[in-house]
Amino acid sequence: MSGRAAVFIDKDGTLVPDIPFNVCPERIELSAGAAGGLRLLHRAGFPLVIVSNQSGVARGHFAEEQLVGVRRRIEHLMAEIGVPLAAFYYCPHHPEGVVPRFAIACECRKPKPGMFQQAARELNLDLQRSWMIGDIRDDIEAAHLAGCRAVLLRGAGETKSELSAIRQPDAAARDFEEAAIIIVESRWIEATGPNQKNGDIASAARNRGAICASAKEACNG
Repeated sequence: MSGRAAVFIDKDGTLVPDIPFNVCPERIELSAGAAGGLRLLHRAGFPLVIVSNQSGVARGHFAEEQLVGVRRRIEHLMAEIGVPLAAFYYCPHHPEGVVPRFAIACECRKPKPGMFQQAARELNLDLQRSWMIGDIRDDIEAAHLAGCRAVLLRGAGETKSELSAIRQPDAAARDFEEAAIIIVESRWIEATGPNQKNGDIASAARNRGAICASAKEACNG
């Protein structure tokens, strides 16, 4: 079944700064570059879907109900820049949790692909044409297991022994805005594939400039 191409977005450390186990809405703000990147992806027609591990529920740091306020805060921040949030998926589980009903090994906690697969079913998404933006390699592995491509924000730490092929990103970016440019540019290249095969480098360069200009405009609101 065909569906829409979406962009999946990790929350902590990607869309918003990583404040461990924070569920206080007043402390949640968009990361640097996120506003322009979100606008650019929205203008390109991508539904934007958050997929977030929230083991604080299983660990007893906060109640699952408090994530409602987190979602509403993010929806508000995105609405302020004219971008809708298509869906917010989270995994409340952790096998070492202290809250019994959440202390399980599940299929939704990244690097498992369960949240992606649920989103695909519920939102009619084409995972093969979709992307993920994340800051750790569990994000990359989950995306690849789901069939998506993935952009890793630079600075994610991981030992060399852990860098298996499935944890290697399709691209790397310095911030959210550059990740959005990479994704939009990739869609354009795919749509004009024959021109690229014929060596239309000038056209590709013009398009890159147009996407960057659009990103700058998006960042400025």
